[in-house]
Amino acid sequence: MMFMSRHGGGRVLRAFALASAIALAAGGLALAVRAEAATAPAVQTAFASDRLSVEVSGAGPDVILIPGFASSREVWRAEASRLAATHRVHLVQLAGFAGEPWTHGDGPFVAPVVGELARYVRQAGLERPAVIGHSMGGLTGVLLAQGHPELVGKVMSVDSLPFFSAMFGAQATAESARPFAAQAAAGILAADEAGFRAQQAQTAIGMARDPATREAMVAWSMASDRRAMAAAIREVMTTDARPGLADMSTPVWAIYASDADGGAPAAMADALWAREYAALPGVRLVRVDGARHFIMADQPARFAELVDQFLADQAAGSGSKAGVTSPALSS
Repeated sequence: MMFMSRHGGGRVLRAFALASAIALAAGGLALAVRAEAATAPAVQTAFASDRLSVEVSGAGPDVILIPGFASSREVWRAEASRLAATHRVHLVQLAGFAGEPWTHGDGPFVAPVVGELARYVRQAGLERPAVIGHSMGGLTGVLLAQGHPELVGKVMSVDSLPFFSAMFGAQATAESARPFAAQAAAGILAADEAGFRAQQAQTAIGMARDPATREAMVAWSMASDRRAMAAAIREVMTTDARPGLADMSTPVWAIYASDADGGAPAAMADALWAREYAALPGVRLVRVDGARHFIMADQPARFAELVDQFLADQAAGSGSKAGVTSPALSS
């Protein structure tokens, strides 16, 4: 859930955090995926939920892919198609985003999604699947593992922090973030269509390097229900998963972006991710250079390599010291 403005490298972390939080809330997150070789057709599951739907393809060990804020499941299409050759892929779509119906007004967003994902794992009979989530989806994966450790085999969190508002500074708390969360939600609801589109387009520049990806980001967020976006950003900015990190037994990889030309400087990203995940035993921190928030779009080959290593690693990071980036895996 990280965003760095073009001039962000010269700002202190606190100033960067405030600007990025509001910009991220106002802009949509989505992805123009790259076509991959055809695999077995995906099938919509019979799982009935007003919070999410799941599309399944492939055969093999189970992998759940969760998109982020205002994103379509298409954010994972290229990776899902690639993985379906060796895995059974469960491609999630969250209600309210990218044209999906939303029926919950200004009610809670993230916590009910976590509950429905747990119900899906049980109902589908999955055996401790790997969970890969981008941005808000990464936070969702961590919360799922914290609340239901018996259901999750391992988690990959992609450019996501356990407490989004930690970007406001090391002293930030859920309570201190509430006014900013309310401001972000109000901005989403109040903007007219033209202004909203313009703001999303500007935000997209900081989220991805690829022009086609930026176009998709705008289209998907414009198709999202703004009530869902407002509800989601309020909850994301005030949900702090850090108190539960120390007791987690589920292996976690945290992949994060660095881009010297308009993105997050490496030293700043390293310090922030190390600080925020420091309490998580065995966490594997991996920086991907030359990428912005949508790592899978900006560095698809490198990202695919990391996903393969994550899925193949039986220890899934248990050999790494918490809070330290593994030199062997850093790009």
